[in-house]
Amino acid sequence: MCRYQRLVFRHKMYQLREERDMKPETFANLVSAVLYEKRFGPYFCQPVIAGLDDDDKPFICTMDFIGAKELAKDFVVAGSASESLYGACEAFFKPDMEPDELFEVVSQALLASVDRDCLSGWGGHIYIVTPDDIKEKILKGRMD
Repeated sequence: MCRYQRLVFRHKMYQLREERDMKPETFANLVSAVLYEKRFGPYFCQPVIAGLDDDDKPFICTMDFIGAKELAKDFVVAGSASESLYGACEAFFKPDMEPDELFEVVSQALLASVDRDCLSGWGGHIYIVTPDDIKEKILKGRMD
């Protein structure tokens, strides 16, 4: 069973047992447990988990390879360009931004960081989560 299927299975089992949807904090605990199960032969990923709780307050966290969580109130970064992402996010981020302004800040931070790291890829997918919907936008970076 692949990692995605394992997470979907455990999420569905939670829904059957608890008769409710999983909160973002609970899903973060689930992902952390799955990563910790494989601590001696780890999955080489740094997941970022984001969502809205029952009061529409944002929840974001990231984890290392063995599931140690890092919680934050403003932003988290992960991946090979995380050092330059921290600097760009600290420069651009401010609290209580509108969705369009947040998209612009995330785009500028991502492009600035990807340009400094040759292993980071050719862009990214940006998800703006609001109480009403989830918007995905694809950002294309340099293609060399």
